[in-house]
Amino acid sequence: MPRWTVHGDGKTIGAGAVVAPDERLSWPRTIGIGMQHVIAMFGATLLVPTITGFPVTTTLLFSGVGTVLFLLITRGRIPSYLGSSFAFIAPLAASASDGPAAQLGGVLAVGVVLTLVGIVVRVIGSRVLDAVMPPVVTGAVVALIGLNLAPAAVGSFEKQPLVAAITLLVILLVTVVGRGLLSRLAILVGAVTGWVFAAATGGLATERVYALRDAAWVGLPELRGPSFDLSVILLALPVVVVLVAENVGHVKAVAAMTGRQLDDMAGNALIADGLATTLAGAGGGSGTTTYAENIGVMAATRVYSTAAYWVAAITAIVLSFSPKFGALVFTIPDGVIGGATLVLYGLIGLLGVRIWMDANVDFADPVNLTVVAAALVAGIGDLTLHIGSVELGGIAWGSVGILVGYPIARALARWRSASDR
Repeated sequence: MPRWTVHGDGKTIGAGAVVAPDERLSWPRTIGIGMQHVIAMFGATLLVPTITGFPVTTTLLFSGVGTVLFLLITRGRIPSYLGSSFAFIAPLAASASDGPAAQLGGVLAVGVVLTLVGIVVRVIGSRVLDAVMPPVVTGAVVALIGLNLAPAAVGSFEKQPLVAAITLLVILLVTVVGRGLLSRLAILVGAVTGWVFAAATGGLATERVYALRDAAWVGLPELRGPSFDLSVILLALPVVVVLVAENVGHVKAVAAMTGRQLDDMAGNALIADGLATTLAGAGGGSGTTTYAENIGVMAATRVYSTAAYWVAAITAIVLSFSPKFGALVFTIPDGVIGGATLVLYGLIGLLGVRIWMDANVDFADPVNLTVVAAALVAGIGDLTLHIGSVELGGIAWGSVGILVGYPIARALARWRSASDR
């Protein structure tokens, strides 16, 4: 078990000071902050299995176990919680007809590839990521993954438009008006409000309410094994690009906030996330990623202690052994999911746009403009074609188009420029 030195008197944080990753406050305060991290990750982590139909308690179990694994592999230098990644929603939803075992095979494959990427970064250095996945490519893949599921969000919204509208309105109000931690919990607050409204107006599915009443308070999470379907794996693999972008961004954010050099840990962080996702795919959970929601808690509290994340991880594991809790989450109606995903899918798409903006990607450049344009339309339009017995959808075609097409187009543009001289 890691050890932490007590920061100051363990009660207060001086002006301009922060509690470093290898420090902690008193245990009662550390436990309280750890519980805040649990609350911050709840809305997003539980929404993913709710939308995809994965067992909630199983996902919670593997998010807690994955966080423990992350803290151990990064040697307590990077405070982070590994929760469910929204990027998996699109490929999991698109492959729902293939069954949960095939979906888990896709999650596991993503985890293995991410682990291999981490090993390469560990050996060669983090600059290899900039060479293979420049911002124009990363932004395009992230954007098309988010926007590919726009029809699904609209479909859920239309099933219960009033519940969905109230959920969406509350999310927007809390995001705009809320301050500090409250604004970080906008999705959770909106979902709870929508659920309460649906319950009061008879909008909850009767069979799910009965299942909630019958569920035991204590029980083992439901474990499932994967199977491997090439079409599902190819559909899921573009998620690796998103996970790399999120993970590296998280490491850089923590380094900036704590004033510590963490570039040497980028490979370890990717390996840890990859192994956690692999483990989740092997046992029945959703794929994981480092959580920006918890960065908000750290920024608000100025506490970057990894001790608080141990508390959060253990709390998640304990909650995963309550089928009653999982059944409660499963009662969330279509309208709530529609209202929340209308925002969430758009946020994922706009995250890709933000990557372009932060990197000052030049869309006056015809290479950037044409290759990204084709990839985005393939992803958003869900272009679906067969190669033999393998069916590939819009996410796969769009990602392959930008990952393969961009370097080829860039090389041809350089050849043309050289030949003109």
